[in-house]
Amino acid sequence: MTRKKSLITLLITSFILIFIISALFSPFITVLSVGSRKINPLRFYSIDGYKKGFVISYTHSVNKGRVHDYYRATADKKLELYKTSFVSYGAGIPEPDETPGAVFSVTDDHYVISGINRVVPRLVMAVGLIAQHSITFDEAVEVGQKEFYLTDFFEPQTSIIFEYKKVSLIEYILNRI
Repeated sequence: MTRKKSLITLLITSFILIFIISALFSPFITVLSVGSRKINPLRFYSIDGYKKGFVISYTHSVNKGRVHDYYRATADKKLELYKTSFVSYGAGIPEPDETPGAVFSVTDDHYVISGINRVVPRLVMAVGLIAQHSITFDEAVEVGQKEFYLTDFFEPQTSIIFEYKKVSLIEYILNRI
């Protein structure tokens, strides 16, 4: 009888260990992944970047004003640039007529182009030193919101990729911001 109990205890313990190991190392959490294209372990993950969206902000090279590009996840886990806001026009800032369906509006302190709806599987960019690229995880860019400067994670001129992907719990814990 005790041998049978020992066997049942061993089976239950083994099942629990397999379940825990599987839960820790199986990719099941969808996150925004921001990582270096060349240095493989250099990356960070954000669940909020997937669930709430994210905003990439930078200083425009010509007019020196701050630009905010708003992204969110599509149903098939691609990135959608749906809105941009900026303080003044300069080279590279899109005209409202360039994007069919886009809506141009003016607030007290920004110009806004919404309805851009540009979908890409991933966004590739180089981290700029002068541009002061930053990322926030929400639809709104507000005073006091936690802003992460990309130069705190990557050297200037590092080519990085923004994409949605599934990661394991342990991978998320080790690389989250």
